Amino acid sequence: MRAKVHVFLKPGVLDVAGKAVENALHGLGWSDVSGVRVGRTVEFDLSQTDPLAAEAEVKAMCEKLLANTVIESYRVEVG
Repeated sequence: MRAKVHVFLKPGVLDVAGKAVENALHGLGWSDVSGVRVGRTVEFDLSQTDPLAAEAEVKAMCEKLLANTVIESYRVEVG
């Protein structure tokens, strides 16, 4: 089963990378862009065949390693 985890900073947390991308886009002429946020995606395969169990397993991975839940949120997709 394939798992995909989207990790992103929580609202209100300063996104330095997002600000850098926004400034670069402005410098390239896209001045109407604002509020850029940068996240990451982690994809991997699981041997688990039960979708509910797989989702629970991936959420546990996020809580322990894949996301810093103090400042980051995450969204899990399994299938």
